[in-house]
Amino acid sequence: MKKFKFTLFLGILVVFLVAISPLIARIPSYTIKTNGKLYIVNKLSSSITVFDLFEGKKIVEIPIKVTPHEPIAIADQNRLVVTNYGTASVSGKSLTVINTKTNTIEKKIDLKESLAPHGIIDFPNSNNVGVVTDLGNDLLEVNIETGEIVKRILTEQIVSHLVVLHPKKPLAYITNTYSGSVSVINLDLDKVIKIIPCGKGTEGIDITPNGKEVWVTNIKENTISIINTETNKITHTLPTGQESYRLKFSVDGNYCLVPNSRDGTISVYHTSTKKQIKTILVRGKVNFIERFLFHTPRPVGLLIHPNGLYAFVTNSNANEVIVLDMKTFTIVSTIGTENVPDGMAIVE
Repeated sequence: MKKFKFTLFLGILVVFLVAISPLIARIPSYTIKTNGKLYIVNKLSSSITVFDLFEGKKIVEIPIKVTPHEPIAIADQNRLVVTNYGTASVSGKSLTVINTKTNTIEKKIDLKESLAPHGIIDFPNSNNVGVVTDLGNDLLEVNIETGEIVKRILTEQIVSHLVVLHPKKPLAYITNTYSGSVSVINLDLDKVIKIIPCGKGTEGIDITPNGKEVWVTNIKENTISIINTETNKITHTLPTGQESYRLKFSVDGNYCLVPNSRDGTISVYHTSTKKQIKTILVRGKVNFIERFLFHTPRPVGLLIHPNGLYAFVTNSNANEVIVLDMKTFTIVSTIGTENVPDGMAIVE
């Protein structure tokens, strides 16, 4: 009888340990210290996690009524502006403005007929932001102080998604996912001056710090199109992993990081040589034990810290942010989030 009870006890203990081991393994481990607050947009939770990067702890969770997607920090105004994209059934049409000193919502700005706002940029030395809308297919210039839509420029393409500014010229580059193209908009003329066909599912975009090249991902072809900004022509096409929704350059412009969501990897490219120099594996896909212990990885969003030392990648399936060391290109920490983290911004 004693032997039976002991065997039963061991069996229950094993079942218990097996049940809780994934929960223990998935506990985020944040071990670094760097400056600033990280704002993480959680799509499914419809909220923003505010995380202190020096103290290594969550400050607050800010609820957003309409499903948010992309944020931009306005450093000199202590503000964060977030696009309220909405859902598949109900499209959003507004921006949320958050005070980053108090972490409270200041206002919501109605974008009227421009539906599903997604990509967002800050226009320097002004109160204005640029917003790209998936269903409006336009670039809006919005004054966040007055709530006024200052300009509305059509992209002339379909499902316009993300946007970057040229660092030296009045030019905006917008990816058009359905059209598989990039619209080049002259902000002085308020019109499209060039449409550049790229590949199926053109989505992720960034521009080199010197403004000489725009790199975009084509998620349905698993490629990167590299555009010369002087000629507006594609000079190179590079292979990526599967479903690369974003890409970002390092602060010095020497490297480009590309999360491959379906592969569960992050690719590192050398900007000048156009060669892939490293593939970073995100835990959860290597073998059976990893798949059991961790959620299947899906790295999507990407942000480089302004100090150039770290990169942050949202792992949407695992509800965490992966922290990369930009010198070694290794994973050094993780940050817990709410459900389906996506876009991010840093306030220093």
